[in-house]
Amino acid sequence: MRKRLITEVAGVVGAPVERVWQALTRSLPEHPMTVEQNGYTVAYQGGWWYRGEWTVLPHPEGARVEHRVYDVAERGRWAVPLANRFFIGFAQRTRKGFAEGIARIGKELGCSARLS
Repeated sequence: MRKRLITEVAGVVGAPVERVWQALTRSLPEHPMTVEQNGYTVAYQGGWWYRGEWTVLPHPEGARVEHRVYDVAERGRWAVPLANRFFIGFAQRTRKGFAEGIARIGKELGCSARLS
């Protein structure tokens, strides 16, 4: 599979990897998509171009959560930016949604959560 990185964001949650992983996977979208899981990485792929990957890694403060969005279009790759209005504001919306998501996880787990 060819994939082109569109945007990425990361944050730190002040809890152990396993607890953060469980909270993260409970909070991910439940859209009809292909889901792949490998260790502490989960990928959701759907539509004709979208692939979102979330990974939870050990961090000195607890766990680092990384989120990447890729373009995985097989055909019509040139049309992905057009269909998404050249991704204007996409990175900011992704960062805002991610920040809200890890804040919810921090609140749920009773610990700190911040963008890194």
